[in-house]
Amino acid sequence: MTLADLLFAPVHEIEANDVVVHVGADVVTHGELTEQAERVRDALLEAGVEAGMPVAAMLGNNAGTIAALFGVWAAGAVYVPLNPRASDDEIARFLTLVAPAAVLTTSEHAPRFGRVPVTPYLVIGQHHVLSSDQIGKRHDADVALVQMTSGTTGPPKPVLLTHSGVLALLDGVLRKVRGVGPVKRSSTPNLVPVSLSLWAGIYNVCFALRVGAPIVLMERFEPSEFAALVQRHAVHSVVLPPAALAMLCDDDTVGALEPLEWVRSITAPLSPFLARRFHERFGIGVLNSYGQTELGGEIVGWNAADWRKWGTTKLGAVGRPHDGVEIRATDDGELVVRTSALIKGYADGDGLNDRMTDDGWFRTGDMGSVDDDGFVWIEGRVSDQINRGGMKVTPAEVEEVLAAAAGVREVAVVGVPDERLGEVPVAFVVPIDPSAPPDPGTLEAHCRAHLGPWKVPVRFETLATLPRNEVGKVLKRELAKSSGDG
Repeated sequence: MTLADLLFAPVHEIEANDVVVHVGADVVTHGELTEQAERVRDALLEAGVEAGMPVAAMLGNNAGTIAALFGVWAAGAVYVPLNPRASDDEIARFLTLVAPAAVLTTSEHAPRFGRVPVTPYLVIGQHHVLSSDQIGKRHDADVALVQMTSGTTGPPKPVLLTHSGVLALLDGVLRKVRGVGPVKRSSTPNLVPVSLSLWAGIYNVCFALRVGAPIVLMERFEPSEFAALVQRHAVHSVVLPPAALAMLCDDDTVGALEPLEWVRSITAPLSPFLARRFHERFGIGVLNSYGQTELGGEIVGWNAADWRKWGTTKLGAVGRPHDGVEIRATDDGELVVRTSALIKGYADGDGLNDRMTDDGWFRTGDMGSVDDDGFVWIEGRVSDQINRGGMKVTPAEVEEVLAAAAGVREVAVVGVPDERLGEVPVAFVVPIDPSAPPDPGTLEAHCRAHLGPWKVPVRFETLATLPRNEVGKVLKRELAKSSGDG
């Protein structure tokens, strides 16, 4: 089985006229989507694309993108999503790394590739279809797509995700959410509020097709539109990045989110403060989760039963491991994982040797712990740890304290060089009211009341917003650079 089978050979009985995609007022049936995907497949094969060749795609959030995704897989090729919001330099670097045999795009984005579009998806032109000696290494039949890592602490890397790994991951999540047994078809639409150029968007499309649920796409996240879609499609469960949770909390025009019962937080760390704020505002259960691109996606998470049993008493934990996942903390506090969904390597040829322990565990780069009930707690990145004259400072701990201070909407703490101590913490604060930001002295006093003195930031800088990537993760390297420049 490959991921193409989710559309072309679904495990559930789906009729050709069943609606499978909603985009605004438009609907696409299973028959229409399959036909579109077949056209993409046939065009790629006619253009000379062969099994294992990478095919890049820069498209929007619409049914055509889903058709392109499955058309690439049906051709036996490897899907390479490109984010339209990325810079030309970033796109050029990614294309150099993966050397695609073809590009799927629209007339809007075609000029970025210097080629001429001949269909809504396929761009044909000079150097477009590359010969086998130009495309570099072909990937084996199990490789499904190349996805860039988030690049929050270093340059993004091209991760090879496999059909078998993603399918195993999907079923592991389903067993966690629904229990053991045949997967029943879902009649409730799966609302996808994130970009289909991101793994989170692609994964949730695959998840919907795995359970036979219709897909509702948002072209971009907007709180009032999200609330309207939840009500219109009677959505009871949805995935949202923390940035979207914050936007909903901050939008006074969103009064309620009925009939939504559960929100699964994805793509970026969720602070307990924000989780509690969202739950108290809307009365909705917040199911945290954890994963990495190298691990195929989500490997740890909550389900409804966990929430009913532990609720807010475990608020802040990212959940318990899914079936087939082992996770533990090493003596130095780093979380290590064993799972069949672990990637084979990176598209640039790098392997995972430097991230594997001698006994076969994958180093996540995250600090954390696992409690007696099996819940995993994340305490920050190993690379984020600040060594202040030999005393360790965990930014996440300081951020959680500052998030509870009066007048603070968001905060990020990073380490900056110091001649005497080597490194010291600096806090970047986004105020609730930009016209009346919190006083630095007040914030320092708040920190000293709750933290050891070596953990107190040496400086508090006010920002209008925190720099984030497409999935909402704070780009701390940019904050550290700006502080150093200052």
